[in-house]
Amino acid sequence: MGLTSHLVVMAKHPALGRVKTRLAEGVGAVEAMRFYRHASREVLRRVAHDPRWRTLLALTPDAARHDAGIWPDGIPLIAQGEGDLGHRMGRLMRDLPAGPVVIIGSDIPDIGAAHIALAFRKLGDADAVFGPADDGGYWLVGLKRRPRVPEIFDNVRWSGEHALADTRANAERAGLRVAMLGVLADIDTAEDLKRWKRERRA
Repeated sequence: MGLTSHLVVMAKHPALGRVKTRLAEGVGAVEAMRFYRHASREVLRRVAHDPRWRTLLALTPDAARHDAGIWPDGIPLIAQGEGDLGHRMGRLMRDLPAGPVVIIGSDIPDIGAAHIALAFRKLGDADAVFGPADDGGYWLVGLKRRPRVPEIFDNVRWSGEHALADTRANAERAGLRVAMLGVLADIDTAEDLKRWKRERRA
């Protein structure tokens, strides 16, 4: 029997004024929260119940894991823990049971099960896999975690154009074989949202 593949969806408690704050500057806090809730539910609907992997929903703040009524049924809720994004993702990579781990955000609206399946397939040959976002970050990161769990999130410049380059450089310095997926749009600003809607209509 093979090792379990773990998909972790990272999400924030969808409170007014606490999610998609850069988007809220352009469309207002209510619309930003509405987008986040809708995008999160859609991502979970598409990927969470696929039998090819075990899905966990990792929430911040930690107390949000007790708000089960907000999220779809049947998905285990866990806490992200303290620290910056790198600390939180590193902890998930270290603490989950044996098997490859893929982590995604909950607010990239075009993520589907085919992307997740491809990421796990790439981890058959590679040690790490990234899904690049169009802003220099990434919408997916995965690690094979064998024969060890490498530390690839140290000293990464988060929330900017260098996040993917910094993390990939860490992986390559650790001797990992890196695979890449296609680019998906990261909706952070009102202009991002307008462009994404235009592309969807086209």
